[in-house]
Amino acid sequence: MSLLEMVAKMDVYGILEYFYAIFSSNMMNIPLIQPYIDKIIEKIPIAKYLIALILWKPFFAVLIMPGLGILTVYLLYIVWFERKLTARVQWRVGPLEVARPVRGAIQALADGLRYFFQEAIIHREAHSPYFIQLPILAFIPILLPLLFIPAGAAVGIKTPYSIQLIVAFIALIPITIIAIGWASNSRFAFIGSVREAFMYFAYEIPFIIAVMSMIFLYGSGDAYMAVEKQSLIPGVILNPVAFLVYLIAMLMATSRLPFEIPEADQEIAFGPFVEYSGILFGLVMVLAYEKLYIMSLLFSILFLGGWSGPVCPLLGDLNGPIWLVVKTLVVVSAVALVRSIYARYRLDQALRIGWRSLLALSLASLVVGAAVGVWFS
Repeated sequence: MSLLEMVAKMDVYGILEYFYAIFSSNMMNIPLIQPYIDKIIEKIPIAKYLIALILWKPFFAVLIMPGLGILTVYLLYIVWFERKLTARVQWRVGPLEVARPVRGAIQALADGLRYFFQEAIIHREAHSPYFIQLPILAFIPILLPLLFIPAGAAVGIKTPYSIQLIVAFIALIPITIIAIGWASNSRFAFIGSVREAFMYFAYEIPFIIAVMSMIFLYGSGDAYMAVEKQSLIPGVILNPVAFLVYLIAMLMATSRLPFEIPEADQEIAFGPFVEYSGILFGLVMVLAYEKLYIMSLLFSILFLGGWSGPVCPLLGDLNGPIWLVVKTLVVVSAVALVRSIYARYRLDQALRIGWRSLLALSLASLVVGAAVGVWFS
């Protein structure tokens, strides 16, 4: 019986069995939790359908690891860690009062709850429909790359062009940020938007060239091929010039110090987002952190061997996602340190770096990538 016939006859059991057959044929194999799964299914037979959905590889990759579930945990971690680390470097205490026994570890959660219950003020000069919609629409290009980022056996959509697609979606993110500044209809938001546009053109070309150099090096835009080629030597050693260009471009793309020029809290007070408050501010505030997470995932795949690492047999297919997430968290933690030790560049200095030094280095990385790629083949 086809699915349409089962739907027409309202055969709920048949529909569940139909999807269960699809999900169970492509489930994550995790020996460590299999005995517990068997016990749950034995006591609650209907739970097998939910478990099959959760462990279905595309669902697991996109919604759990390295997808939305880990992204949520990462947001709670990185905001606290960055504040705490900066405070330590500057001989301060940092977040402490919220959950003092755990040294303020849930400060980000407390901030999120505060934003949620605050009033979202829309000033009279703003383009109201766009002012409200754009912070939500901005999540589309940020979250779509999660569909194409593989983590070993777990992958949302498997394609030989995964790296190119991830870069394409990353390139769309600044457009939404510029639109957010326009929708605010404020001179300070305009200044932040113009700075964002200038920075976008300064880093985007070197960033794309650095990624292209790694595609040439690995001979494919498939993330699986990139990780396979790093089985002996990681990409950071194969092409250290591209590594450096990507790292600097990532700092510029996510407005991290010393390139916090579009926001510049001492000058234009959060740049394109200066007019936002309440939950709308909470949404736009995490955009840069989410972009950093996506770019760090791609960074780990291109330069750090992705999900490769020592295998624990009990974890089964979970080894890949865990290694990829661990490497990504190491990268974002290292990037957080930069905030504490560098002063902000002026806009003209950042543009000079992007259009001169970074562009020249990216072209050199392209030559290195092509040469190593020929040697690999």
